[in-house]
Amino acid sequence: MSDRFYFRVIGLFILLNATLLGLKAWLLDNGVHHNVLLFGNLALAALSAFTYNMSRKGVQADSNSVFMLRVYGAMISRMMLCLAGITIYAVVNRAHTSRITIFILMGFYAVYAICENISLQKITRQRNQESVNQEAL
Repeated sequence: MSDRFYFRVIGLFILLNATLLGLKAWLLDNGVHHNVLLFGNLALAALSAFTYNMSRKGVQADSNSVFMLRVYGAMISRMMLCLAGITIYAVVNRAHTSRITIFILMGFYAVYAICENISLQKITRQRNQESVNQEAL
């Protein structure tokens, strides 16, 4: 099975970083914390790789309970770590917290989640095709 998820995440990470670097002057003029966005992008890429690995093991498991445990565990861990990161940012920069920064980080979360779910759907389709082909034999 050729799994291209990690190439997609690295490509997405590079694309988002290039966009952030290209729009740096505009972002700083609008009060966005550029360094927070760069770190958040790195953290979300690493977190996406970790949760994808958990979810992939769940999709490939034979037991339904293992599937539920892995997939929901990955989803909840990603949500809680993102919530913790945004909370830490808001508490540390209490007086200078940028709402735009938070919304851009939430957009990054959505983009990485979509990328992860598309890859997991492809794995699920491949697995279903393999099981149908085995039943046909």
